[in-house]
Amino acid sequence: MRRRQRRVDTGRVPRLRSQGPQRTCVVCRSTTAKRALHRIVRSPDGGVGYDPTGKAPGRGAYLCGQPACLETAIRRRSIQRALKVTDTAAVGGAVEALRNALRSEAAEQPGRRSNDHEEVRTG
Repeated sequence: MRRRQRRVDTGRVPRLRSQGPQRTCVVCRSTTAKRALHRIVRSPDGGVGYDPTGKAPGRGAYLCGQPACLETAIRRRSIQRALKVTDTAAVGGAVEALRNALRSEAAEQPGRRSNDHEEVRTG
């Protein structure tokens, strides 16, 4: 007769299906999907810029895109620290490029009325 092997509980939680890569905003520390965040990259030649594709080579820092996070990122030098650069002007330019991209993205989307989130009851 064959002996039954015991299952040993390793204490590990079984993994569910992967939701894709997760990244953290360098300012507010919120963790979300990589595609939902915006990437600022330091290229191998040392230049800093906004990476709309998220695929440019180099060291990256992610921002959630909230206006408060963009302001705080510059004030606290969070992006400079994450990218390990000292050029304040280059980082400021990259954040400004991100701001412009967010503005143009918002202009392309149809405007939401302020009461769209409210429930409408009839009858």
